[in-house]
Amino acid sequence: METRIDEILAEWDSEDTPGASVAVARNGEVIYTRGVGAANLEYGVAITPSTVFDIASVSKQFGAYAIAILEDEGLLALDDDYRDYLPDMPDFGPVITLRNLLHHTSGVRDWVGSLVMSGVRMDDTILFEDIMRFARRQRDLNFAPGDQHVYSNTGYNLLAETVARVSGMSFREFTHERIFAPLGMVNTHFHDDHNELIPGRALSYDPVGDGAFANAANNLTALASSSLHSTADDLARWVANLDTHAVGPAGPLARMNEPGAPMPNPDTTYSFGQVTDRYRDRPILHHSGAWRGFRSHLVRFPEERFAVVVLSNLGTFLTGKVAREVADVYLADRLGPAPPAREPAAQPETSESAAPDPAALREYLGRYYSDELDTTYTIAADDEGLHANHARYSPIRLAHREGDTFGGDQWFFGEVRFTRDPGEVDGEVRGEVDAFLLSIPRVTNMRFRRRD
Repeated sequence: METRIDEILAEWDSEDTPGASVAVARNGEVIYTRGVGAANLEYGVAITPSTVFDIASVSKQFGAYAIAILEDEGLLALDDDYRDYLPDMPDFGPVITLRNLLHHTSGVRDWVGSLVMSGVRMDDTILFEDIMRFARRQRDLNFAPGDQHVYSNTGYNLLAETVARVSGMSFREFTHERIFAPLGMVNTHFHDDHNELIPGRALSYDPVGDGAFANAANNLTALASSSLHSTADDLARWVANLDTHAVGPAGPLARMNEPGAPMPNPDTTYSFGQVTDRYRDRPILHHSGAWRGFRSHLVRFPEERFAVVVLSNLGTFLTGKVAREVADVYLADRLGPAPPAREPAAQPETSESAAPDPAALREYLGRYYSDELDTTYTIAADDEGLHANHARYSPIRLAHREGDTFGGDQWFFGEVRFTRDPGEVDGEVRGEVDAFLLSIPRVTNMRFRRRD
């Protein structure tokens, strides 16, 4: 079997490319580990099973487990109002529970797209403290708590802060003392100092064409939602223990196999930092991670007591696909029929309409400020139509869709809907433009008020 796994990884088995580290556990034992490719292209350092990666959103299950430990000890309850522990956070009216944060049903806006709206670039230094300041400034929710499932990294950062305040320890200290040290995960920690040196760390890379790569700088300390630095070896210990329950309290360990809140796909739920799902007729729990050039995937087959961990430092590496290919090899006699090949997703038709008369565009021009993000965009016009301008970005083109709604040509400037105050303009019942609402996935109706 190992030979077949080696063949799956052969594409990246070179000192000239970033690669991956893989671990497989079965019945509580690690049965395969392998590293391929380069952890550092500049110095020619090879990836091994003990190479340290930022595992991005796979980190969430450890933040969830920390909450489960405190719940088990009676120090909090999942249906408590999050402001019971974080009273300095906004009161939106309806109660947001810790369970809402765990299951992504809180309505709290995701910091990633929001901070990019504000002018933060992904290669900037983004500290946990920056994320907390953003969370305190939020003015509105995406939706009423419990009404929808929309992924929010911010929710897990709030859980990390909850763990710190309830335990009286830093989140890093708590997870080290209660999770990583007991399991012997000696190369694992939540990274809370972006300047800290990490022995054996992989750098992350993005391809730039013709077999070349660029460094994708990582200066993030987003505790619980991301920023867990770990190895395939250490994570194999974690998944093995989720089968054996040899180390740690029974209640929180059992929590890690529970279904949770329904997701948009009716066959899946989200609970305790994992998606409960099915693959080839077998129940699975899984999660992927992606930040800068790091990619990760952890999938468990609880009925087979089997798990695969795949960590990569290449931005185009499909860790979930590789993890399932590895599972296909080991569980060939246990899995149902292979799923049919997916047809390429149809591209949605654009709803852009003819641009309004240039003279009509004048009513949209001006400076718009968000007090939630503390940032300003200037809406201007030229022969090609409207564009939004920010101090840190090139002009963002706005294509007319319908009425007062436009679409931006950057992912962080998706739908722009101008609003009007009550009143009449030139005898028509349409007031003057007073704001615009900016929406992207995970952030709905971020308000920018007109200042001139």
